[in-house]
Amino acid sequence: MKNIAVFPGSFDPITRGHESIIRRALPLFDKIIIAIGENPEKQTYFPLDKRIHWLEQIFTGETRIEIQKYSGLTVNFCSVVDAKYILRGLRTSADFEFERTIGQVNKVIYPEIETVFLLTIPEYTALSSSVVRELLRNGGDVDRFVPAGIDLKG
Repeated sequence: MKNIAVFPGSFDPITRGHESIIRRALPLFDKIIIAIGENPEKQTYFPLDKRIHWLEQIFTGETRIEIQKYSGLTVNFCSVVDAKYILRGLRTSADFEFERTIGQVNKVIYPEIETVFLLTIPEYTALSSSVVRELLRNGGDVDRFVPAGIDLKG
């Protein structure tokens, strides 16, 4: 049986914080599925195909990473892909409180699925996709906040 983790998110856009969590989690799992959640109620900044392309570009050659899109509950997606773990990154105590609540509800729905939290490294604590989008809207330089080679302006 493989240890499969799902790392869900909108990745709108992916940040160096996301990349760090994924790379640091690789030794813990046989496979990590980066799951891009589709929510018709939520307006995204970047189109889905562009977000998928960036993820494929960043993790080219990493055979233990798979990129998929999904809609609905993350635990339902985990069940479909036979994942027993949900991977989440924590930047702040507010993230912990939010993620703990979600994790506890998920545990009630699917007791066999565990949520695994990794702490963000200190230099990425203030970094979020929202911050990157705000910088972009206002003409700021985002290169140091997104993975190498990702061009958000093009």
